[in-house]
Amino acid sequence: MEQKSIIIIGAGIAGLSTGCYSQMNGYHTQIFELHDSQPGGLCTSWQRKQYTVDGCINWLVGSGPANNFYRIWQELGAVQGRRMVDHEEFMRIESADGKVFIIYTDIDRLEQHMKELAPEDKDVIEEFTKALRTCTRFDLPIEKAPELYGPIDGLRLLFKIFPLLRVMRKWKRISVQDFAKRFSDPFLREAFPLSFDLPDFPMMGMLMTLAWMHNKAAGYPIGGSLEFSRAIEGRYLGLGGAIHYRSPVSKILTESDQAIGVRLADGTEHRGDIIISAADGHSTIFDMLEGKYINDKIREYYDKLPIFPPLVHVALGVARSFEGLPHSIIYPLEEPVTIAGQEHKSVGVEIHNFDPTLAPPGKTVLKVMFLSDYDYWKELSEDPEHYKAEKEKIADQVITMLDQRFPGLAGQVEMCDVATPMTWERYTGNWRASFEGWLITTKSFGMRMSKTLPGLKNFYMAGQWVMPGGGVPTAAISGRNVIQMICRQDKKPFVAKIP
Repeated sequence: MEQKSIIIIGAGIAGLSTGCYSQMNGYHTQIFELHDSQPGGLCTSWQRKQYTVDGCINWLVGSGPANNFYRIWQELGAVQGRRMVDHEEFMRIESADGKVFIIYTDIDRLEQHMKELAPEDKDVIEEFTKALRTCTRFDLPIEKAPELYGPIDGLRLLFKIFPLLRVMRKWKRISVQDFAKRFSDPFLREAFPLSFDLPDFPMMGMLMTLAWMHNKAAGYPIGGSLEFSRAIEGRYLGLGGAIHYRSPVSKILTESDQAIGVRLADGTEHRGDIIISAADGHSTIFDMLEGKYINDKIREYYDKLPIFPPLVHVALGVARSFEGLPHSIIYPLEEPVTIAGQEHKSVGVEIHNFDPTLAPPGKTVLKVMFLSDYDYWKELSEDPEHYKAEKEKIADQVITMLDQRFPGLAGQVEMCDVATPMTWERYTGNWRASFEGWLITTKSFGMRMSKTLPGLKNFYMAGQWVMPGGGVPTAAISGRNVIQMICRQDKKPFVAKIP
């Protein structure tokens, strides 16, 4: 039987995963990537002077064997020989009058701490931590793509997750912000929603995150995001795949409503039996395919569904160790500060003192991120001088903010790097510079999207634009699922091997 060829657009985590599982199952693949030399897409890091700035992973679902997802990372060659850091704290949130809310990753410790902070909120705290403990018993189903589930599969899954169903039904409809209003303690009521400070973010997302951390299955991979991506790239190349960098795809070629190949920005064309886009969803559907293969549901997604807002990402290389400090702190500012047109009363800082590979001995990378407005930056980028001046202004503001909390820091800064939504758009092509695609909300939690387009054969999509919630794990499993679907179509068993 002749070996089928697959063309994959994008060498982010979704594209690399798709490529790995394609090769494991006997398909001949090649990936076309717009970046000049690096895999990973949004899962990346970059060098500035002596420092490495990590642009992605804060915690990785499946970092340890207590979670099913660990097997996927093993299959992709991403975790073998890689040390993971399991933080004792998710973050700590400080008040102006010296109070501190520490979100411990150990549930017993978290419950005790919250009761010490707000004994009058005992019942609400116990309701929260009881739900957390229930979530620790739940594992992600990974063996089969949801699209391939039959009635028996559905019953098995229902039986497996039955204890979680009541928790899920309740907590996916409650936002973190609304739940926080139930605390009578003023500080806890104010601090709690800062932990997941996104519009309408469901409590279920918070519960699952902290449950994974409690199980030591959501740690940080030492070496950072680019090294993690390079490990999967190495796995893909070792399986016989090929990656073409500096090869942005401008058009997906079709013939008689079948995808037959791609045309690159330089005009060259490449043919394949199957085309899989692991690139930006909006660009794929409306640019590469010129909007020819959509229906009302897809159009409504892009017209109405909220997306993760873009980020202003500020990294500092500081000649200081920050020894003994936690890795994530949110603290109030002495006066509100306006960043890129938006007012901020507090700031969160990530202290990368736990990864010795990111800075020279005795020095540390600090990272501050602000949710921002795409249109503001798009307009500003049309005036390079003002765009540069705004970045410099933000750098100065961040250094001043951090110097309030860490006196003397301003004189210790050796490196400053500011990435704006325009930076993300330029390097990844992500629509409106969204960092994780569709936003998880109380309405979209658990939503499923099709990995095919109506009326187009031999074409699939993988990545965060077909799996609401985004993130590195969903990107990886989407590639695995797509190849499972193709194997079913070709009437062959799906193979997944650990190297």
